[in-house]
Amino acid sequence: MPPHEELLLIRPGIFRDLPQVVAVQTTRKGGASTPPYDSLNLGLRTADDSLSIRENLRRLCDQLRLPAEAIVLTDQVHGTEICRVDRTGHVSGFDALITDTPGLFPGIVTADCYPVLIHDPEHGASGAVHAGWQGTAGNITRKTVAAMSEAFGTRPEACLAWVGTGISAANYEIGAEVATKFDARYLSQSPGGAGRYLLDLSLANRDQLIAAGIPTSQVECSGWCSSRDRELFYSYRRDHGMTGRMLSIVGVNSSD
Repeated sequence: MPPHEELLLIRPGIFRDLPQVVAVQTTRKGGASTPPYDSLNLGLRTADDSLSIRENLRRLCDQLRLPAEAIVLTDQVHGTEICRVDRTGHVSGFDALITDTPGLFPGIVTADCYPVLIHDPEHGASGAVHAGWQGTAGNITRKTVAAMSEAFGTRPEACLAWVGTGISAANYEIGAEVATKFDARYLSQSPGGAGRYLLDLSLANRDQLIAAGIPTSQVECSGWCSSRDRELFYSYRRDHGMTGRMLSIVGVNSSD
């Protein structure tokens, strides 16, 4: 293929002092996919051309200097099941992946839902969480920190965490049925009228990290919005489902 622009990646500042940690969220910039998936679509379950998606993954891995098989993905199901991974491959039925294996990078794809990346520098352990409204209502982020504690001896107070880019409260209108699953502090009245609310999933997941024991100063939240910032991000809701996916990964580079 002809030369392409460098991929534009979001690199969470919270991990900046940990050079061995690779933590990124992709944007839609720098890929090979054509509209409406333009251009860095990494959603394997979209209707995009599979060759374009593989090329996009190759470009990402080249830029990060990682082998493609190092990124472990899951068929996300909007649940709260968590999988410990210690080898390459693909898993199904989980919405959070954790590992303490150097050279493995749990990954989550999103297009409005929130990616949450967690790292435990004491044990070299990492977790990637897919947090839509269902997972968030089920406390998936807090459960992932607990799972890391059980699996690796992770102390929450030593962890760093990032709530990545998803759909902001200003653009995320829900109905009363969903609203009943959340505390009032995450809800505001929608301009859409009675029975309609705006839901702040970023704040809800931030609070789950803090409730799990991670200090507030060690939690960072993205200021971007997948719906509002259309030049940079895919949005399932904004684009009525005809859109790509961003990929978020976290892990520790192998010393080999």
